[in-house]
Amino acid sequence: MKPFFSIIIPLYNKEKHIKNTLQSVLDQSFSNFEVIIVNDGSTDNSLNQVNAVIDERIKVYSIENSGVSAARNYGIKKAQAEYIAFLDADDLWETSFLEYITKLIDSYPKEHVFATALKIKKNTDYYFATYRNLTLDDGESKVLNYFKYSLDHSLLHCTCTVFSKGIIKSVGTFDESLTTSEDTDYWIRIGLKHSIVFLNKPLAIHQVVNNGLTKSNRKKFKSIDFSKYEDQKNHSSYFKKFINKNKFSSAIKYKLVGDKINFQKLKNEIDYKMLNFKQKLLLMTPLYVTKHIINIYNSLSKKKNYF
Repeated sequence: MKPFFSIIIPLYNKEKHIKNTLQSVLDQSFSNFEVIIVNDGSTDNSLNQVNAVIDERIKVYSIENSGVSAARNYGIKKAQAEYIAFLDADDLWETSFLEYITKLIDSYPKEHVFATALKIKKNTDYYFATYRNLTLDDGESKVLNYFKYSLDHSLLHCTCTVFSKGIIKSVGTFDESLTTSEDTDYWIRIGLKHSIVFLNKPLAIHQVVNNGLTKSNRKKFKSIDFSKYEDQKNHSSYFKKFINKNKFSSAIKYKLVGDKINFQKLKNEIDYKMLNFKQKLLLMTPLYVTKHIINIYNSLSKKKNYF
């Protein structure tokens, strides 16, 4: 029987988490799916953890370390189902996630992109993602504009999003040239062409393993080339706000990395009228002050990095 969902899990050095992640998939109340695990050159015990789980729905592929975008794209090529779901190797699903997604697909037959609300685990604390402008009751679903409701947390996240293969034909696959922000780039491309069926029920759990820019990935940070969306600048006022927010976020990351050229470039492109006082302060203060402000915010907040 052809699977209804293809669940793609890119795997790189997640030996402490992958077994629980995989179990959260196998425990789903809706069981017609295949699991495609793409081992992206793991150097720890991740692959052995996967191989210890016996289930005919699991398919494991190993590739040379090429990055998460390449791993996801490889999984897409192997997918047999019409609907594709992604799950990061350290994240989790509630047991009814696929069941509710199936109901959304049945209820909105003309739509192609489906997502649920997200629960976020940071250390031992849990909190719910916040979606600016959202007025849905708990458990209510609606077709939404991606940019309007993604000015805080994104409606789309690789742990809570499912889409039809028609999306691949419409917007392509993940950009393998990006080493960071590849998800954001993909959500932008989807949002420019498609609405999102969103269920305001937290059925996916994103675990924050590393908070912010670690020493190892600071050197790798490379912002999206925002100029490639220039021809869409009149798409909507929400699109402009969304792009401006992401330019601000990237500028702060460049500032923390010490990349003065790219920081200044993005800083000059930002519309300051769309920023709040704290955001302006982070851009204008000396680096040591910026770091101090962010550290204070992170120590007080259970949620996320300010930028």
